[in-house]
Amino acid sequence: MAHPFLVKPDTKVKLSDHDPDERGGLKKGDPEVKQRLRDSRRMMSECQERMYAEGKQSLLIVLQAMDAGGKDGTINHVMRGLNPQACQIRSFKQPSALELQHDFLWRIHEWTPRKGHIVVFNRSHYEDVLVVRVHNIVPKAVWRKRYEHINNFEKLLHDGGTRIIKFFLHISKDEQKQRFEQRIANPAKHWKLSPADNKERKLWGEYTKAYEETLARCSTDYAPWYVIPANRKWYRNLVIAEILAQTLNDMDPQWPEPVVDVSKLVIED
Repeated sequence: MAHPFLVKPDTKVKLSDHDPDERGGLKKGDPEVKQRLRDSRRMMSECQERMYAEGKQSLLIVLQAMDAGGKDGTINHVMRGLNPQACQIRSFKQPSALELQHDFLWRIHEWTPRKGHIVVFNRSHYEDVLVVRVHNIVPKAVWRKRYEHINNFEKLLHDGGTRIIKFFLHISKDEQKQRFEQRIANPAKHWKLSPADNKERKLWGEYTKAYEETLARCSTDYAPWYVIPANRKWYRNLVIAEILAQTLNDMDPQWPEPVVDVSKLVIED
């Protein structure tokens, strides 16, 4: 059975059809919620250890969202049980002068996960069909071709042993406003505030259209998109943790065969 938040390939996407307040009939603080989250983290940790030892597969996790959508919080609460030795987080900001002298995927490829590793993209190559589109940074004739380039790039990674899973953290415009106001009220969050916040907020409609087309054109069998209800942070964390745990379990990493005959090993006094 397909996951209810999965974007099926070649289907039209309307974000208004997805409720960002969805909570799956659960309540914050329910013992079931806490237990399911613990179970998922445990499975993720166990599978990661086997995958690292196996050294044949890798996992790329892509997080995209509107501003204040919860990417950092997701990383903090969902990935905390993973071994940092084999898990890296990479954020992609405005491209440098050197990066702009190459194709738009050049700077991305070097950060994709090597065998046995997990990499989380906090924003990603999808900025080049989102921000670039909304702000008219390149002509339409350029960014429209990038959907196919991205799909081909992700197919290349998949064929090389990298499982790809992509999450759009779906929040409402009202929820974004509340989160910005909470940042203003909390000195520890002031560093996250930007003069561009309100300017970008005014482009909510344009970003919605850009995301809808991106999700529709770039959700594939080998690199699926999920639209995650993200107004309720606890439910967002639970859903993503369970999807990741199931993904890693499906990858079925195996312990490698020992390079020595263990039965003959004797540890000297």
